[in-house]
Amino acid sequence: MKITVDFEECLKDSPRFRATIEEVEGDVCELESKLDKLVKLCIGMIDAGKAYNTANKQFVNGIRELAQQSAKDDVIESSLTTFAENLQEMINYHTILFDQAQRSIKSQLLAFVREDLRKFKEAKKQFDKVSEEKDAALSKNAQAPRNKQHEVEEATNILNATRKCFRHIVLDYVLQINVLQSKRRSEILKSMLSFMYAHLTFFHQGYDLFSELQPLMKHLTGQLDQLVMDSAKERKDMETKHSTIQQKDFSNDDTKLEYNVDAENGIVMEGYLFKRASNAFKTWNRRWFSIQNNQLVYQKKFKDNPTVVVEDLRLCTVKHCEDIERRFCFEVVSPTKSCMMQADSEKLRQAWITAVQNSIATAFRDRAEDAEKMDRKSSTSTGSLDSAGEAKEKSLKGDGALQKVMAIAGNSSCCDCGQPDPCWASINLGITLCIQCSGIHRSLGVHFSKVRSLTLDTWEPELLKLMCELGNGVINKIYEARREELGARKPQPGDPRHEVEAYIKAKYVERRFVQRRSEDEIRQKVLSLSKQDKRLSDCSDAQPTSGPSTSKPHPASGSSAHHESLFCVDELDSLFSYFNSSAKPRRLKSTDGEVQNQSDGSREMLSTCAASKTDPPEECPGKAVVVFCEPKRFTPGLQLYWASFSRSLPDMAEALAHGGQVNWTNTDDGNRTPLIMAVHGGSLVTCEFLLQNSASVNQLDELGRGPLHHATILGHTGQVCLFLKRGANQNAADAENQTPLTIAVEAANADIVTLLRLAKMNEEMREAEGPYSHSGQYNSNSPTEMQYRKCMEEFISLQLRDA
Repeated sequence: MKITVDFEECLKDSPRFRATIEEVEGDVCELESKLDKLVKLCIGMIDAGKAYNTANKQFVNGIRELAQQSAKDDVIESSLTTFAENLQEMINYHTILFDQAQRSIKSQLLAFVREDLRKFKEAKKQFDKVSEEKDAALSKNAQAPRNKQHEVEEATNILNATRKCFRHIVLDYVLQINVLQSKRRSEILKSMLSFMYAHLTFFHQGYDLFSELQPLMKHLTGQLDQLVMDSAKERKDMETKHSTIQQKDFSNDDTKLEYNVDAENGIVMEGYLFKRASNAFKTWNRRWFSIQNNQLVYQKKFKDNPTVVVEDLRLCTVKHCEDIERRFCFEVVSPTKSCMMQADSEKLRQAWITAVQNSIATAFRDRAEDAEKMDRKSSTSTGSLDSAGEAKEKSLKGDGALQKVMAIAGNSSCCDCGQPDPCWASINLGITLCIQCSGIHRSLGVHFSKVRSLTLDTWEPELLKLMCELGNGVINKIYEARREELGARKPQPGDPRHEVEAYIKAKYVERRFVQRRSEDEIRQKVLSLSKQDKRLSDCSDAQPTSGPSTSKPHPASGSSAHHESLFCVDELDSLFSYFNSSAKPRRLKSTDGEVQNQSDGSREMLSTCAASKTDPPEECPGKAVVVFCEPKRFTPGLQLYWASFSRSLPDMAEALAHGGQVNWTNTDDGNRTPLIMAVHGGSLVTCEFLLQNSASVNQLDELGRGPLHHATILGHTGQVCLFLKRGANQNAADAENQTPLTIAVEAANADIVTLLRLAKMNEEMREAEGPYSHSGQYNSNSPTEMQYRKCMEEFISLQLRDA
């Protein structure tokens, strides 16, 4: 509605003028409301457009990924790539359109509202004020008495001044009204016209873009028709072939397995056989065997590197086996070992025996290639080590770790939200988690939770045993003890992430649901822990010095009463993998328990050890003799101290939850730490739990001895290995200027002496020699590396011989 206020009319201040002013003010108020609404709607449209562009970009990225996955099909790849580029261009046009909308609608109209309408409101405020002053002056002038001249003059002067000011203000107000009425038309039209031109440009650009794309689309439409016809023809051909093969007679299929010495891929014969493992259970496993490159190899999966059974067929013989219960068995015997295999039928057994015999004869005839085959033998031998190592690593991943951990009560569902079949774990808490809770735990930081996958990561034996000694039931009993009392709701599967995150932070960071214990309750717990071990004795009659007193064997005594049992194969595997500084860890056995990398003298002993020790080693049974005395004060740190000695992981986890410091020192017992007490307790898993919870591996007692010193004094070989892996300083000297190596030498402990010397050799070799070539690859043939390997193999042979 077009409204113009007359300047002459405003000076009269007539009722008609006042009515016009009211109408204008109402119109301007409504205009402001409509413009504010339009600006807000524009902002919402722009935000929705940006969200649409974001989703569209993700969709275009999905098209690009599909094009990359279809790289073998040129038509699909090129077409999808072109479509993705054009759609991306349309996204860019959309972005320009929303930017123009922001400039034309939001910015221009918002500026009109904030500037021009603000001036109108200020002018209206002044007009209202001066109108009131004019009305007051008129009233005062009318009320002035006739007989009081001075009041009459005063009222007249005020009225004249007020009228003059009113005329000035009302003219300015009317001017502002007229300017606003004129400008509103131009501003609104200018803004909307700019917005519509932006749309016009957008659709023109889109039309031009797809006009250029149209020939390609028509061409692809023609190709698509041909592809549909070709697909129908191929399907018909495959159905015909399927029907033909189905009608064939497969009763004599075994005879089709033939020996072909001239095969292009070098594989003269291949097929499935059952193989008897060399472990104690003599289990039979079905594997894919092949004869290639004068070797007999097998694979469990196609992607696995072949495992070599016989490195050189010239050195072996093959014979029938009729003295075992299974049928169709034959044996390949080499100078170092034998391999028992079983075919599916008598024809297949005879075919394999003939193939092996023919391969032996062919190898002898090809004497001209003898040197080349010896090189191939050496190369394949190394490959077998690598493949065995990979197989070993895989045995510690996936289903193995998952099944062991899931067997613990409560671990079949997520510890925090109850989601079934969790595939993640917190190794320092000993719990299983779903993928959402594992992400929240990872965000807490490693000082609260260390997350690892149960299916993707490699699990060391000590970590698996740690997980098996704790579990969701144990940890929830500690960290959710007061949850029901406080009325806190435990999250359920499918709950929003922010609710689960708040609960997890309250549970582990704030420890809101942990049961607070008094000093008397901690005292009862400490006394209970001190009585768990039969080696502990009460010393109430002793002197009032508090804390445990430990009786230790003298380093020079050479006593082996507290020595751990010797390494089994799994321990040696892990130890060799750590101290070997080459790129890939060397392994001692394949997935079927066969020895692949030992000398002739030690191979048989290692196989015997593998057969007799199939499970991971137990903790060292030896403990130091400890005397308990009443301390001055009972704290969570003291509970952790005694729980570490008593090998009680649940009580250790409870002490940490109650605020016990993992590096707490017992000033009443020579500043010893829980980790040192775990060494005296003799448990490898207890030490691992403390280290996973940030215990210092180099913290010293008042005698200057760290955990490595104490483990060496007590002869705990497994703990020495663990501390070296965790970065313990083997060069640290105690108050008597003795290092762990000198202590082990005085005690005549050959295991620990060899272990420390090998670790020192490995450290010096990495720091001083630097066995890397200019290309950055590790030089495994350097003299020091070869000497190191030889020394390590002699050490392993010595351990197995003693076993």
